[in-house]
Amino acid sequence: MITLLFPVVERPEEAGRDAFGVLWGYESGAEGGTYPLPGEPVITDIEKWKEQLIVPNIETANWGEIARAAKKVNREEHILEGYCEMGIFERVCLLLGMEEALIAFHTHPEDVYDLCEAIADYKIALIRKFYDVTKFDMLKYGDDWGTQLNLFVSPQIWRDIIKPGTKRIYDCAKELGLLINQHSCGKIESIFADLCEMGADIWNPCQPCNDLKGLKISYGDKICFAGGVDSQFVLANPSKTPADVKEEVKKRINEMALPNGGYITMPSHGVPYDEEKLAAMEATATEYGHAVYGNITG
Repeated sequence: MITLLFPVVERPEEAGRDAFGVLWGYESGAEGGTYPLPGEPVITDIEKWKEQLIVPNIETANWGEIARAAKKVNREEHILEGYCEMGIFERVCLLLGMEEALIAFHTHPEDVYDLCEAIADYKIALIRKFYDVTKFDMLKYGDDWGTQLNLFVSPQIWRDIIKPGTKRIYDCAKELGLLINQHSCGKIESIFADLCEMGADIWNPCQPCNDLKGLKISYGDKICFAGGVDSQFVLANPSKTPADVKEEVKKRINEMALPNGGYITMPSHGVPYDEEKLAAMEATATEYGHAVYGNITG
């Protein structure tokens, strides 16, 4: 699989502003490098969001470079995935600042709903343009909805305010014949039925703060799971050994590949890991995974 980022800058590589006007800082040692700076929200008053929102001009993006990159992909050997990051919820938090955004979901739900719908309109136009240029196969849509304990907002608020625009994005992808690879970190099991109902094909990175085994049992015939190998307590834990990693990989394959497949073995988050542990993960995923999948007949 080859992944191309959408060409509108939603997260700059260096300190500066993204296409929406959000200011980002840079720390060389931080995962991803850049991070949104507090104190300078683009939207300072949720009731005036229409006046303050900066919607990026899709047509001015570097589509020529994306078209050339897509043409280099051997489509007989690779799936072409387009990564549409900073989804509806994340973008609202970036525009208002996280604290103000979470408050606004409760105090100004109608205004936040309208803002979410405007962001969804932009995302849909971006997806359509990307498809026109590349004819890509799979949409990776990133929107982190959860902490390690629960959603950032209640399931009902998510369904009332975030889900409608997300569903329209999914509908656009399905209309174009795309697979949907939903990225969402955190504990999101309370809305997992919604993801399946909307039409998500893959969920990553399947963090173990969720009941992964239970989700597999309930929804394994509806969605593919990608991730699950514990990053926090195994891969990134200095007290754990490559032997521990091997056992973790086997555990996840046993829980999530059986009885009908539908599991891609990956870490539960993408951060730097010890090379020896990565080698243990990859070797076990290949050897044990092949053995398990070879016995699946369903």
